[in-house]
Amino acid sequence: MAKELKYADKASQEMVKRASEENIEIVWDRYETMQPQCGFGSLGICCKICNMGPCRIDPFGEGPQVGVCGANADTIAARNIARMIAGGSAAHSDHGRDIAHTLLMAAKDPNCDYKIKDEEKLKAIAAIYNIKTEGREINEIAKDVALAALEEFGRSEGEVKMASTAPKTRIKLWRGLGIMPRAIDREVVEIMHRTTMGVDADYKNIIKQGMRAALGDGWGGSMIATELSDVLFGSPNPLRSKANLGVLQEDTVNVIVHGHEPTLSDIIAIVSRDEKLIAKAKEKGAKGITLAGICCTANEILMRHGIPLAGSFLQQELAMMTGAVDLMVVDVQCVMPGLSSVANCFHTKLVTTSPKAKILGVDHIEFREEDAVKIATQILETAIDNFPNRNSKKVQIPKDSEQLIAGFTAESVFNFLGGKYRATYRPLNDAIITGRLRGAAAVIGCSNPNFEYEEGHIKMVKELIKNDTLVVTTGCNAVTCAKHGLLKPEAAFEYAGKGLQEICRTVGIPPVLHLGSCVDNSRILRVLTNIVAEGGLGDDISDLPVAGAAPEWMSEKAVAIGFYVVATGVYTMIGHPLPMMGSKNLYKYLTEEIEKETGGKWAFELDPVEAAHKMLKHIDKKRKALKLKPMMYEQAFKPQE
Repeated sequence: MAKELKYADKASQEMVKRASEENIEIVWDRYETMQPQCGFGSLGICCKICNMGPCRIDPFGEGPQVGVCGANADTIAARNIARMIAGGSAAHSDHGRDIAHTLLMAAKDPNCDYKIKDEEKLKAIAAIYNIKTEGREINEIAKDVALAALEEFGRSEGEVKMASTAPKTRIKLWRGLGIMPRAIDREVVEIMHRTTMGVDADYKNIIKQGMRAALGDGWGGSMIATELSDVLFGSPNPLRSKANLGVLQEDTVNVIVHGHEPTLSDIIAIVSRDEKLIAKAKEKGAKGITLAGICCTANEILMRHGIPLAGSFLQQELAMMTGAVDLMVVDVQCVMPGLSSVANCFHTKLVTTSPKAKILGVDHIEFREEDAVKIATQILETAIDNFPNRNSKKVQIPKDSEQLIAGFTAESVFNFLGGKYRATYRPLNDAIITGRLRGAAAVIGCSNPNFEYEEGHIKMVKELIKNDTLVVTTGCNAVTCAKHGLLKPEAAFEYAGKGLQEICRTVGIPPVLHLGSCVDNSRILRVLTNIVAEGGLGDDISDLPVAGAAPEWMSEKAVAIGFYVVATGVYTMIGHPLPMMGSKNLYKYLTEEIEKETGGKWAFELDPVEAAHKMLKHIDKKRKALKLKPMMYEQAFKPQE
């Protein structure tokens, strides 16, 4: 059964041990049975896009060097990566489309279960689309914004309008390279066309289309998802909560939401407070209802409602191992089909809700936004009815949980740095210019069983903040940082360098800022744009002393994110390399040559501390180019000349 997880939080270790003792198969067991994994696939040099194959390129040069059609390793690897970008961009952007449809429904129907909660944000988005706001009803504005956002997906001419919010220098560069996104869906479709057998064979040309689709995600679909979610569900503000499996309760109905789309999770968070439902839970012998989240849906309801985090991607099965989860409700993305097998070992009800994501043999309650409250109530009633079926002898809830502060946004940064009446990014820019802060790093992404669980995330983040680098985080990295106590202000005095400590003490923030779910990486793009606009640190994002990382990346979505970050001009570090190491030319292009075009590039490093040092070295290179002052305090990291 599963190996010992040396670096994981104690709650995860406890549940993995229990799974082994009870002979219940979970993700780490399935990973071990897959060893050794296909070497050709890991190198990116197998091709299955037509029926003349599958074709495999010999990485040692002794066997075939081209496929049946004549495609070489460069073409095959580039096509495989581009298709990963297409999959990842489609997933995140489809999220944005669903949010836009919900906003349109709310704007049209005064009896809708969803309401406009941030009118100021709505008007700011309207300005991007040149929509008139003065003297108009808020629902009229919302309707026009929703229609404008939906047009971004399939516009027949022009460019993705949301991408026009990037720095002007960056937009000019994208247009010059031919990678300014035109329409979100169009770029995904064009990837699939170009990578079909017999179309594009130029690996650089294929990757450029991949970047255009990725930009359509980061500066289009994902950004639309984030911005419109703020309008519908309210813009987050910093708040306190808890993280880890210890947030579950033995004497309450425990419901876990898992997935990515807040249209479902947000309404469940609201309905779970209904006094009638709480009374029904008490009739069944429970003291109330405890709601917690897994994965990115967890981040969505955390930052708007303070709902605690149960765990990250790799804890979805471990939550069920507690024996105390009465119902887990899922929507889309990062939901393991293996959940059904674990649920069958306990009383837990597993419920799918999206027509896009069903699991054979699992109860399905289809969620429709027009009946949001009704369906959320049905889901919660199902959980309450299942509570009496819980076997108290099988309940084992770890005691571990950790305090956190979450819910930062690009807008709230203005306020916590400058105050409500003089909101500004100036203190952040000045801290970098004067050497209190070395720079900033975004550490994001999934957990992956091909790493020592959580080691990549925690070691990297601790090394960065030790060297006076402010870290912003989203997704499962944010959950991991929360569980290990890095989202508390006092973490600065235990782990951060003196300069970052001073910033955290003055402003009252943690050394690691929680910015939300994976689609909320668009908030990081906004932060970088605001830093450029504030002045003193160059004219483009590529000038900034910043870096990005996804140390334990897992999903195609991470590939799409990485490419829009590189295309935005940011040095991007991941653990396991992209599946293209069988192509020397593509490797050189992505890790060296692409920097001359976009200002960003890829880097790969399995050791999280060494990866952090490479990021710090890059940040120092950018500081030197900007002729900034030396760092104010002696550093633990000594950059090599």
